[in-house]
Amino acid sequence: MAEPGEEKKEEEEEKAEEKAVLGAEHTWAQLERIWSSEGSPGGPGQQQRCRTGLNCAEPSRAELGWRKERSKEASGCELAVSHRTDTRTHGHTDAQTQPGAARRCRAQRRSRAVRPGMARTVFRLLSMSVAVLLLLMMVLGLQEAAERRRNRNRCFFNRTQEFCMCYNLSEETAGSIIQCLAATVVEFWGGDLEKYTDFPIRDLDDSTIETLGSLIVQKIIIGNVLVPEVLLARVLRFFSYTHVRELAFDSCIFQGTGDWSGMEGQSLPILSLSFHNVSCAPLTGHEPAFSSLGMWLGTLQELAVTGSRVTSLPCAIGRLLRALHSLSLAHNSLGDGSLAPAFCQGAFPQLQQLSLQHNNLSSYHSVCEGVGLLPQLQHLDLSHNELRAEPSSSCQWPPSLQHFNLSYTALAEVPAPLPPHLQVLDISHNHLHAVDISLSSMRKLFLNQNLLQAVPSIRNCPVLDTLHLDNNSISELPRAEVKLLGRLQDVAVAGNPFSCSCSGAGGLQALAAMGHLGPGWPGDYRCHSPEQYQGWQVAQVPVSVMHCDPAAVVAPLCVALALMAGAGAVYVARTRPCRRA
Repeated sequence: MAEPGEEKKEEEEEKAEEKAVLGAEHTWAQLERIWSSEGSPGGPGQQQRCRTGLNCAEPSRAELGWRKERSKEASGCELAVSHRTDTRTHGHTDAQTQPGAARRCRAQRRSRAVRPGMARTVFRLLSMSVAVLLLLMMVLGLQEAAERRRNRNRCFFNRTQEFCMCYNLSEETAGSIIQCLAATVVEFWGGDLEKYTDFPIRDLDDSTIETLGSLIVQKIIIGNVLVPEVLLARVLRFFSYTHVRELAFDSCIFQGTGDWSGMEGQSLPILSLSFHNVSCAPLTGHEPAFSSLGMWLGTLQELAVTGSRVTSLPCAIGRLLRALHSLSLAHNSLGDGSLAPAFCQGAFPQLQQLSLQHNNLSSYHSVCEGVGLLPQLQHLDLSHNELRAEPSSSCQWPPSLQHFNLSYTALAEVPAPLPPHLQVLDISHNHLHAVDISLSSMRKLFLNQNLLQAVPSIRNCPVLDTLHLDNNSISELPRAEVKLLGRLQDVAVAGNPFSCSCSGAGGLQALAAMGHLGPGWPGDYRCHSPEQYQGWQVAQVPVSVMHCDPAAVVAPLCVALALMAGAGAVYVARTRPCRRA
């Protein structure tokens, strides 16, 4: 039997718990009314709506089960409380079961009060948090979009790489260009230059000239604008006060005809001029304008006109570009008949590098004749033109030509003649089945991505140090060629269908041991045959003497045994007379 003090303490605890439970139920009920929730099945919220005639429906089977379960729990609680009361009044001592039941009842009441409301409230709080977060993201996104719109018309300076980019500059945002004073590269993208065509441009005063001279800008890129040539002709002369060495136009449209007479006798520090994806009037017929720029063009060293649908180049331009050593006309529409007029007698006297890839060239002979008058030409790139090699040609390549790129030209055979003093020949990615080249000056030969079935002979290339034969149809390296390849510094034969016989795998392993195979070894060197080694890395194929040539091991043993037997017979024959004596 429990002590009176303990019973009183338990009664106080029960009252406090019941008060807390009632407070919790009242709080959750208020939250339900605030959120206009559906409530638990059969709960107070639903009963309130039923009384007011809102959303009241017949209880479902799940709701009936929930109500039944709750009725059982309430009956159990009442029974436990009544038993406890009987114990106190009549002296019954069921102290082990009834107090435990009362505690369980209190726990169940707390659970009923807290569990449904807690789940609903947590879900709603999470929903509110997500909604608030989404709202904040929308606000921040709108602010960022507005900031981007504001920044779209101003300049940005990258201190790490020392370049400055300006977008759609106008009179209102032109002041942001002050950020570009410390940049070595400045890019201007977009904007409306047409409205400045009639703007009066006067000679610069001394302070402005001094300011231009203090700038460290070395390269200027102008992109995605319509450039009135009238305005360009009036502004270009101011570059003479700067240190700009490179001027590039990207995705621009040149409009009208400029008056270049003001550039007569004017020199500029610009040594590199580039036009990419530009649209302008044909160059033919503008010879007087080019003559006015003669002093500057005579010092220009690099010129690139790419991706601009150029079909011809006047001879007069080449004669003005007396110091030009690099010319790129890639990604245009030059045909076979346009080369000879462009590279006429006296044009481009110092040109060393010429890039003609991605044009409409087709005749190897016509190209040879077209560039034959370039006395200093050293590098020629004809890649990505569908060339045909004529059976015989008497044209003469410039003797100075050393680097020749014929990759991606759909050649089925090596064209002739080749430049006599060629050092580097790239004839990869073609349809060659066999190659026979005899050039005493050849140092590097690239024949990868062809249809070669055998290693070409390199006996007539005594100074060759690099040979690439990747991704052909070569199955084996002959012993004689392996010895010749062994003197090279860089050999690449990866991606071929190797026959991993003893000689085939042995030759590659020998080259790898000498350190001559490229970085593809051993992963890109795999066996295609025989079947037991198919898919193996060539480096894993056993090529020991006992495995590949057992006769080479057995024969010397047999000879040694025979010699030993002969020596034994001689010894026996010599010792017999001594025994008789």
